[in-house]
Amino acid sequence: MTAEQKEEITRKVKNVLEQIRPYIQQDGGDIEFVDLTDDMVVNVELKGACGSCPYSTMTLKGGVETTIKNAIPEIQSVESIN
Repeated sequence: MTAEQKEEITRKVKNVLEQIRPYIQQDGGDIEFVDLTDDMVVNVELKGACGSCPYSTMTLKGGVETTIKNAIPEIQSVESIN
């Protein structure tokens, strides 16, 4: 993957996260993009209520990861660095 391709995918990921963010903020949490690895794993940080919520893994995998992978099929997974 070229630097330009990685930059384009990163831009798309950030755009999808901006669309998801209001739903996460409704529950007192937030999500922040950290980086995109060379093997197409998106690292994010869950903040606020999401950082300590027992359902945060379900939100991350069932909501955030599914939405990102549907929009950007190249993405392999979304992981929280918390």
